[in-house]
Amino acid sequence: MILPDEGCVERVLAVIAHPDDAEFWAAGTIAQWTDAGVDLTYYVLTDGENGSRDPDIPREQIPAVRREEQRKAARLLNVSDVQFMGLGEGMIDPTNRELHEHLVRVIRQVRPQRVMTWSPEWNWERFRSCHPDHLAVGEATLRAIYPDAGNRLALRSLYEDEGLDGWTVGEVWLLNSPRVNRFIDITGTFTRKTAAVAAHHSQVAGRQDLAGDLRARAAAVAAQGAMPAGRLAETFQVVATG
Repeated sequence: MILPDEGCVERVLAVIAHPDDAEFWAAGTIAQWTDAGVDLTYYVLTDGENGSRDPDIPREQIPAVRREEQRKAARLLNVSDVQFMGLGEGMIDPTNRELHEHLVRVIRQVRPQRVMTWSPEWNWERFRSCHPDHLAVGEATLRAIYPDAGNRLALRSLYEDEGLDGWTVGEVWLLNSPRVNRFIDITGTFTRKTAAVAAHHSQVAGRQDLAGDLRARAAAVAAQGAMPAGRLAETFQVVATG
């Protein structure tokens, strides 16, 4: 299969498990895409209600706080649209039919040439990044991309009642894959990545050197990709799906 030409990518959909997933893993790349004029939509499946480093935030307020942090981070990256599904953490079932229909619907609505989501495979080198929600979101998204998103006869009410024709996604960019095949130099957008990650205050409160931690990780990724010293990078598995 042939990947879409970079200049032909006008719309990207990022399907992620928690607020902050996209920023920690791909903000430098996302900034480059939006700078190039790409319309980017986030579809965030949970509100991350089980996670906060800020002890001053009452538990019942965490979902609202995390949604607002996600919106702020997205604005810093010029992301066009942020949508939330509101599932509970740990409650994502990739075989759930309602979730499947929601994902097919959003793909047909956004009509992205490229989808970014989590790899559904365990990455044993980064075990603690293989949150069950990450794996489930990756599997659910891939199930939606093929075959039903592109087949108007599947989930026919989406076409007959909502006017959503089939849409074939050209490529998927997978986060935390054990099968990396793409390194993106983010040296020029690293400052914006740091600002976007910092917008998730509930997640990074108390971090003594957030920028240093992010830089160290991005430098290690760049070295893995054989980039020159001083460069910073993010990495993905890119899969042709069209």
